[in-house]
Amino acid sequence: MAIVCKSASEIEKMRRSGKIVRQVLDALRDMVQPGVSTMELERAADKMIRDAGAKAAFKGYYDYPCVLCTSINQEIVHGIPSEKRVLKPGDVISIDCGAVLDGYYGDAAITVPVGEISPVARKLLEVTEASLYRAIERARIGNTVGDLGAAVQQLVEANGFSVVREFVGHGIGTRMHEDPQVPNYGTPGSGPKLREGMVLAIEPMVNAGKPGAVVLEDKWTAVTEDGSYSAHFEHSVAITGNGPVILTE
Repeated sequence: MAIVCKSASEIEKMRRSGKIVRQVLDALRDMVQPGVSTMELERAADKMIRDAGAKAAFKGYYDYPCVLCTSINQEIVHGIPSEKRVLKPGDVISIDCGAVLDGYYGDAAITVPVGEISPVARKLLEVTEASLYRAIERARIGNTVGDLGAAVQQLVEANGFSVVREFVGHGIGTRMHEDPQVPNYGTPGSGPKLREGMVLAIEPMVNAGKPGAVVLEDKWTAVTEDGSYSAHFEHSVAITGNGPVILTE
């Protein structure tokens, strides 16, 4: 496994691409409301990324057709934006966005409530986001990839939810997906050791019900096997001598 450690100047470049991703996600969060289609979010993101002088990371990646992944309710990840998918009160929408600037990638995701959502859905979003920060807190030199996954898994399962197994976080840099893989479950102390200059996209994907996932006929959209809601939060994080640095904040 060839894990690429980045220099301080490379991390600075990744901070710039990460900042674009964050600005896009912040703007989209404000756009989310009943009656908005996922294609409207897509068009807004496309324009913002281009206006920033960056390139969309997802579009064309293995022939993926869009700039964003927009996954609603029981959709876990890789939902494809569409004019036909219109947000309704009570929905939750996961928005995943990536951008590349000067050859370096940024990748982040948020899950946003549409109007009033159920108490279970609200708790799902809170726990998933909290599990992301729990993992980031462990993203320190000398810890392991397994420490990150264990941190997510412990919090998620203590709250009665489950961690998706089929999809994992990843290293990120001059390519969107680099080594190592970063599962959201695992054993403390297992897996590759974290070293200075590693940059990881840490991204808990959490189901309200069971962990099982199925990919639909479009070959992209992954949904929960039991139809339960799913949430997804992600940051790109650098491992530094001063602790974890979130590049997509």
